[in-house]
Amino acid sequence: MNRVPLAERMRPQKLKDVVGQDDIIGKGKILTEIVKKKEPVNLIFWGPPGTGKTTLARILAHEFNADFVEISAVTAGKKDVEEVVGRAKLNWNLKTRTVLFVDEIHRFNKAQQDAFLPHVESGLITLIGATTENPSFEVISPLLSRSRVIIVKPLTKSAILKVLKRACKEEKVVLKNTLSRSIIADGAITERPNPVTTGVRERSEKDVFLAPHTITADALDYIAELSGGDARSALGDLELALSLAKEVTKDIVIEAAGKKLPGYDKKGDNHYDTISAFIKSMRGSDVDAALYYLARMVEAGEDPKFIARRMVIFASEDIGLAGNGALSLATACFQAVERVGMPESGLILAHTVVALALSKKSRATTDAWFAAKDLAKKTMGEPVPIWLRNAPTKLMKDLGFGKGQKWEAGFHLDKNYLPDSIKNVKLFKKSS
Repeated sequence: MNRVPLAERMRPQKLKDVVGQDDIIGKGKILTEIVKKKEPVNLIFWGPPGTGKTTLARILAHEFNADFVEISAVTAGKKDVEEVVGRAKLNWNLKTRTVLFVDEIHRFNKAQQDAFLPHVESGLITLIGATTENPSFEVISPLLSRSRVIIVKPLTKSAILKVLKRACKEEKVVLKNTLSRSIIADGAITERPNPVTTGVRERSEKDVFLAPHTITADALDYIAELSGGDARSALGDLELALSLAKEVTKDIVIEAAGKKLPGYDKKGDNHYDTISAFIKSMRGSDVDAALYYLARMVEAGEDPKFIARRMVIFASEDIGLAGNGALSLATACFQAVERVGMPESGLILAHTVVALALSKKSRATTDAWFAAKDLAKKTMGEPVPIWLRNAPTKLMKDLGFGKGQKWEAGFHLDKNYLPDSIKNVKLFKKSS
């Protein structure tokens, strides 16, 4: 007999049961207020996997007494869209609202998103989209302007532990102390004397003895650690571990979960957010933060050459004249990473990161370069001063082309080198 997965069985049915989203659920918070008013609102839930986006959509639809239609942008086609619209029209005649939930809405192209727009505008459909990508880039502006974007945050370890303990309670799994001294409390392993075992609810010694499954506190803690803020992943690991042994220890969890990498999509927001944090940490001379974000990228399998390239750019852009050796060091780092490979290149990257983060910073060259580009765009038609031009013919020399020029190192004439209209412009400022 096929059994419903644990993650699905543990899906909350009411807002008050949703864990870890205190910024959007609770007294005076947006989702709670929307439910109170009983007026459906077009929403885009933006957040990482396993944080409850689908759950929230289902709860809202239930609270609105609406017909909930769920499709995935990965598999849905034009026919599916037409069927949803037809169903919504029937519901409209029956005075029933239709809530359409589009999972991974960022995967719909512009034409597919446009197809929903008139029905969203008319109120025929209340749209709730879910995306792991920045909706500013992935959802068309007309649809975005008619929706509220709700940020759904990754769950903290404490929240994941709460979800896991709730699952243990429902599945009648007894939570055992590790080495007869540690129990899970408020999301952390803490010391407590005396009790040998504790369940998610009070149990007698007889209950514990007869319980079909047990799990140690450090095993549950490790599952939460592995989850990366993804409750679905945590519950999946718990379910698999319970299927492998009656007494689940940390070693059983390791066997069940295998080697897990952090949630890090090299083409997704996490990729760009992490490299941004990395660069800004070096810019802010925070060595610890720079090393931390470097480690996150390396552990996630980021291309070390990509990281090294960004450091070459950083050395010129943010350090510049304040540390002329920085560009050479970053370039040498890139070459070394190319030749050495991983995992040894991690140390080379770390060495360079520390040096760049500690270096003095100057954007004098960078600011001057961007100012020069901006000025060039505006003054492309301005003629180069005649005395700076080449004079390959006698006529041109007679007309003053190249007048006064000498082929000597360091030769300088006391004349304006810029076109006359911008001759007094100063682009480079040493204090930048």
